[in-house]
Amino acid sequence: MFYGGSIFFVVVFIALTAQSHRYVVDTSTAGMPLTDDVRLGKHVWERHSCINCHTLHGEGAYFAPEVGNVMTRWGVQDSPEDAFDILKGWMESQPSGIEGRRQMPQFNLTDEEIRALAEFLRWADQTDTQGWPPNEAG
Repeated sequence: MFYGGSIFFVVVFIALTAQSHRYVVDTSTAGMPLTDDVRLGKHVWERHSCINCHTLHGEGAYFAPEVGNVMTRWGVQDSPEDAFDILKGWMESQPSGIEGRRQMPQFNLTDEEIRALAEFLRWADQTDTQGWPPNEAG
């Protein structure tokens, strides 16, 4: 009984694992390809611990704005160059020095890192999140 049940559940586990891998490959939620720039942008995001302040699709801290749909909110989702320009301007103007306002540190990123971060945020913005966040502001 024990061996038969163990073999049965191992077979079920293997079948479900194979099915989930086939499902993931066939139904990607990404709206754009995973490029080297997107990968580098993810590394920049992780290296500077952006998630300690920002949320990405609802995951992370709530100290700073949601950035999972920031490119849509800025109106630059379809323009990599505009996305770079706006993100670069924003990053270089930090901290703003406005009294009583939360301040983002100056990370001194290179243009390559800002461009990659913009691509990562564009990629994240095009991911099918099934309606999350529930409003445009995140």
